[in-house]
Amino acid sequence: MSVLAPASHKPSLKLSIQGVSRVFTSPKGHQTQALTPIQFEVRENDFVTILGPSGCGKSTLLRIVAGLDQPSTGQVLLDGQPVEGPGADRGMVFQSYTLFPWLTIEQNIRFGLRERGLPEAQQKERSDYFIAKVGLRGFEQHFPKQLSGGMQQRTAIARALANDPKILLLDEPFGALDNQTRVLMQELLLGIWESAQKTVLFVTHDIDEAIFMANRVAVFSARPGRIKAEIAVNFPHPRHYTVKTSPEFMAIKARLTEEIRAESMAAAEH
Repeated sequence: MSVLAPASHKPSLKLSIQGVSRVFTSPKGHQTQALTPIQFEVRENDFVTILGPSGCGKSTLLRIVAGLDQPSTGQVLLDGQPVEGPGADRGMVFQSYTLFPWLTIEQNIRFGLRERGLPEAQQKERSDYFIAKVGLRGFEQHFPKQLSGGMQQRTAIARALANDPKILLLDEPFGALDNQTRVLMQELLLGIWESAQKTVLFVTHDIDEAIFMANRVAVFSARPGRIKAEIAVNFPHPRHYTVKTSPEFMAIKARLTEEIRAESMAAAEH
């Protein structure tokens, strides 16, 4: 069953990126343009993947949306409100395992809820729900160092979702995992998205992952980054990894491979 809205009803605008650029200045005054002005929109319940060559500014854009970096020009609006810094309305998951090592899995998941002052009973109810959702029941009192990389990322996703963010931001969250675990995590996250109906912005350099996860792929150019193409992905939900062998999947993959190849070659010439 698809969680996408029926064709007769266009989902409301969730995220608006308006003319966002980013220039970095070195201590000696040398300037590097990471992003040219970007116009981009993400609608309610969208699952958008951002794909591009290494160093093209994908993660920079995600950090700006998260409020962890400031644009040189332009602005980001979430539900019509400007993003001016980090906030609980955005859940962020990084490639590296960013759990608190001195807290148990349950305590990590409850951390943001505790900081927001939620009653103890609500904290436990929400953490228990997402612990079950990501398949970590029985590991609540373990510490991060006692878990595999995949289990640590499950905890990070549960922690982000427990805060009920308006949008979930993921920066190559499965990049450090082995291929088998990566496939399982992709299906896990898609299953959560299908049931929770969250809006997701997901950065990856993996073409198969970009197609499999998304209902829309935004292709970045080489640095300075800009969105050069948007490709719709209309495979039904729930999705299974076997869709990757379909002719439709292979056609999208061929197009994206050529797009990324052209950008990588352009970057090598500079």
